[in-house]
Amino acid sequence: MKSVKLLAGRVALLLAVAAIAIPLILSTSARERILQDSSQRVLRGQGALGDWRTDAPGIRRLITPGDMPKPYATASSDNGPRLVARPAGAWPRVLPGFKVEQIATGLENPRLIVEAPNGDLFIAESAPGRIRIVRGVDGSGKSPTLAVFVAGLKRPFGIAFYPPGPNPQFVYVGNTDSVVRFPYQNGVLKARGQAATIATLPGGGFLHGGGHWTRDIVFSRDGKKMFVSVGSHSNVSDDSAEDHRADILEFNPDGSGERIYAAGIRNAVGIAIHPTTGDLWASVNERDDLGDDLVPDYITHVVEGGFYGWPWYYIGPNQDPRHGGKHPELRDNVLIPDVLLQSHSASLQMTFYTGAQFPAEYRGDGFAAEHGSWNRSKRTGYKIIRVPLHNGKATGEYEDFVTGFVTDEGKVWGRPVGVTVAADGSLVFTDDASDSVWRVSYVGSK
Repeated sequence: MKSVKLLAGRVALLLAVAAIAIPLILSTSARERILQDSSQRVLRGQGALGDWRTDAPGIRRLITPGDMPKPYATASSDNGPRLVARPAGAWPRVLPGFKVEQIATGLENPRLIVEAPNGDLFIAESAPGRIRIVRGVDGSGKSPTLAVFVAGLKRPFGIAFYPPGPNPQFVYVGNTDSVVRFPYQNGVLKARGQAATIATLPGGGFLHGGGHWTRDIVFSRDGKKMFVSVGSHSNVSDDSAEDHRADILEFNPDGSGERIYAAGIRNAVGIAIHPTTGDLWASVNERDDLGDDLVPDYITHVVEGGFYGWPWYYIGPNQDPRHGGKHPELRDNVLIPDVLLQSHSASLQMTFYTGAQFPAEYRGDGFAAEHGSWNRSKRTGYKIIRVPLHNGKATGEYEDFVTGFVTDEGKVWGRPVGVTVAADGSLVFTDDASDSVWRVSYVGSK
């Protein structure tokens, strides 16, 4: 069991912030007003759960806690993707007015992607342990420049530039067991020095029995705090191996001042700072083995000191039957996430649209990469989604933005992982099934 001291500290934080959480979430009436104009486009209730056959660019879903079935309403499935080469004629699908291009191929396990201030794209190639740079993504049709920024890392994932702004001095990288940083200057293609360890993290990976291994990193807008996401060691255990896991941790940029910023978040694979509100957001993989439509993955703004349920509860006061009767004192303090996603979608990196190329209504909206299900009898995920925001707050719905990575027979040829906004305002994402990078641009009606 987790120590009594750790649990007591989390409970105290929950009680302190309970009043804060309420005004940060849109009221039901406000949410419904925003959705009225698009009500014919929004799939609701059981119709929102669906699978890949109901996916298409522009399709919107609104999943609520009331749509969740009881635990074990269906059997738990082991239905991992059957990866195939891209079939002839297959291509990612987008809305009219948008265009998709494959801009780089031949990478090895490309995962998280971020844009450097000078426009270079930094990509974590996690399996080989290196950070790759892609330069020259501008839609000109010319082949981009590829370079290895640094190698010899331990399953790197998160990448962040510090200090935030146009002239960073360091690149921070989230290894599976540490945060390291390298000296950096805009435009360099190689690390300018050796790695300096900034923080030690609970380490591991499924290959070594260590649980979720990705570690994302973001800095607050003022650069005073560093946030690091650390996923759980297990699916739903509450033993001592979970100490300082299933959390988002906060540090000072030099690695000092470690504390738990928010808890009970099973695996926040992607975290991001909203560009105008400064709020921290997370893209979260929830637990498995409760059935096809439990538990929804989610995207949410993260409340400081907030508790999101794992492992004892999920999506508010719903107790996991594998922990029946445990910690009733926490039940009424479990926060409900902003946007519920189709269960087992495997929501990975997220970003906010800060470009000027897309139509104005996209500005400030969220985008996330859905890697795709394994614990569902009918596939979900395998797409890029858009999360509409209203003054920095979610309406609760989300929209399919890029689809088409699953064949009619249910075979998978693409799995989105990372997503970022390029300097020219296009949206760029990685795909670790085809080991490639894709670019979505807006070309308007023709």
